[in-house]
Amino acid sequence: QVKLVESGGGSAQAGGSLRLSCAASEDTFSSYSLGWFRQAPGEEREFVAAMNWRGDGIYYADSVKGRFTISRDNAKNAGYLQMTSLRPEDTAVYFCAAGPPGVVAGTEDKYDHWGQGTQVTVSS
Repeated sequence: QVKLVESGGGSAQAGGSLRLSCAASEDTFSSYSLGWFRQAPGEEREFVAAMNWRGDGIYYADSVKGRFTISRDNAKNAGYLQMTSLRPEDTAVYFCAAGPPGVVAGTEDKYDHWGQGTQVTVSS
């Protein structure tokens, strides 16, 4: 099964930017949908963004719409989350996930494979 590894997390000032990457272990990554979720301390994991296997179906949580951009490069078996205009409330562990190819969904149960997460901390 595909293994996912996130990277690119770190610290940023409010208003700054970070780019997260999700590296997949298999060339079959191109046949999976891609999702990004996050979990803040003491909170449930929540949906951030999703993209289908072809990249032509995209869905964002209202809280990040206009600030975050999801993308993928199937030739590199990688997915990305470009985060701009960061806010302290964006502080969380960010997870990438892979699911069936046509999925563009905001619920965790649609995704079968998960990375271990990367910490993002935004200070005011």
